[in-house]
Amino acid sequence: MGFAHQTVSRAERYHGAIFSVYTDEVTMSDGSTAARDVVENRGAVVVVALDEQDRVVLIKQYRHPVGRHLWELPAGLRDVAGEDEALTAARELAEEVDLTAGRMEPLIDLHTSPGFADETVRVFLARDLAEVADADRHERTAEEADLEVRRVDLDECVAMVFRGEITNAAAVAGVLAAARARDTGWTILPAV
Repeated sequence: MGFAHQTVSRAERYHGAIFSVYTDEVTMSDGSTAARDVVENRGAVVVVALDEQDRVVLIKQYRHPVGRHLWELPAGLRDVAGEDEALTAARELAEEVDLTAGRMEPLIDLHTSPGFADETVRVFLARDLAEVADADRHERTAEEADLEVRRVDLDECVAMVFRGEITNAAAVAGVLAAARARDTGWTILPAV
């Protein structure tokens, strides 16, 4: 077991609706202390929605920090207190791509940027997809108003990752994990 790092002090720098920023003074392995900026985030869920033709449902969405549209998977913040993560994933799938899933299984868990953020992301595999009825569809606004939705063969999604066309970290991880799980006959999926 390694050195037991301890937080000696904490100063809040920013508090917002989605994340907060702190500067922690942390003990280091050599006995010194160092300041570390930390972003605390609510966490998120991501959905690899795989249809009966082995196609993944991708969305192209504008992401302001990088100044461009990115190919991603349906996803959303864990912003409803106490909501089960699978229900959050199902809600995001319905809101962003107008789909429901007969099966929603955990695929992988990620720390997206552990060098400065505590954000965790649970990636789900959604199968047995069905369309949400027109009358029940969510009205998309803000950056979601112009989402481009496309179904792309899973193997082509893997190729898109290696060509640098899918760069969102959770999407990269989700696509590669889904391909590996499929290639093993789904035997490596975590037990539910």
